[in-house]
Amino acid sequence: MSSAFRFQCHFFLIFLAALKGETRYLEVRDAGEDDPFLLLSADLKRELSEGQIYRRSLRCIDMLSIEGQFTFTAEQPQLHCATFFIGDPEELITIDYDFVNIDCQGGDFLKVFDGWILKGEKFPSSLDHPLPTSQRYIDFCESNNFQRSIRSSQNVAMIFFRIHEPGNGFTFTIKKNTNLFPCNVISQTPTGRFTMVIPHQHRNCSFSIIYPVVIKISDLILGHLNGLYLKKPSASCTGVGDFVELLGGTGLDPSKMFSLADLCHSFHGPAQMKIGCDNTVLRMVSSGKHINRVTFEYYQLDQNELENRKENSIEEFCFPGI
Repeated sequence: MSSAFRFQCHFFLIFLAALKGETRYLEVRDAGEDDPFLLLSADLKRELSEGQIYRRSLRCIDMLSIEGQFTFTAEQPQLHCATFFIGDPEELITIDYDFVNIDCQGGDFLKVFDGWILKGEKFPSSLDHPLPTSQRYIDFCESNNFQRSIRSSQNVAMIFFRIHEPGNGFTFTIKKNTNLFPCNVISQTPTGRFTMVIPHQHRNCSFSIIYPVVIKISDLILGHLNGLYLKKPSASCTGVGDFVELLGGTGLDPSKMFSLADLCHSFHGPAQMKIGCDNTVLRMVSSGKHINRVTFEYYQLDQNELENRKENSIEEFCFPGI
C-alpha cells in the first residue's frame, strides 16, 4: 500500500477503536480486498473516467475521501453509526441529501457535524471554529433547521445517524469545493508541505497531523521582529496578537493539547522540532492586523528517531504519561 493509503487505514482504525472504547494503541496490517475498513485511495480517483460518479454502500462506521454518491440501508437496527469525511487541505466538503427515509418520531436521527468530534473532543476546537458548537450540528429531524445541501468550513466533516427499522436509510452525494485560504486542516498523510496564510482576518487556524512527526518551519511572516521562543513560564507570546504555537497531545481537540513552543516573531528558517506525540498541531493566532504566513513541512518519526530524541535542533517534548 502507499503511505497515504496506509495512513488512512491506520487513522480510521484509531477512530473505530475509540468509538468502541478500546485502547488507542493498535497494530495495523495491510487491508485485504474483503477488509470491512478498506478506504478509498488515489488509485480509485485515477481509475474513474471524467464525469463518472462513484457509488457504493455505506457501513455503520465509515470514512470517505472521494466524491461520489453513497447509500446506507439498515439490515438491522443500527444505533451508533458515524461517517467521517476528509478532503485535501485546500478542499471543503459539500453533502447533498438525495433521499432520506428515516423515522424521526420513532427515535431515528441523521445529523451533520461541521468538523470531527470524538468522545467530546472536537476539531476544529471551539476556539478556532467561526461558529458556536450548537450551530455546527445540522439535524435532519429538526424541520426548522433542515438543509438539503450542507458545506463544511474546513476539509473535514462527519455525520451521525441512528436507524431502528430494517430497510430504512438515506442517500447523499459528496462534492468538494476549493478553499482559497485553508484554515483548519487535518492532514490525510504523515508527510507533506503546507503554507498557511491568514490575510487580515481575526481568526485562529490549526493544522493537525495525527502522527509523531518532525516539523520544519522554513518561513514565518508575522509583520515584526525575528526569533523563536520555547514555551516557558517567563517566555511566551502572552499579549502578542499574532503568533504561531506548536502543540502536542493524544486527543483530537487542539485546545486540550500541550503548548510546546511559541513563535512570536517573523523569521526565515529552517527551524525544526521533533514531537513524539500521537497528534501534532501547528496553530496560528491572528489579530487581523497583518497578512500572516507560515510555511512548513513534516514527516513521520520512525522508531529510531523516537528513541534518539536529542538529535534535533530543538529538544523534543511530549508528555506520554499524561
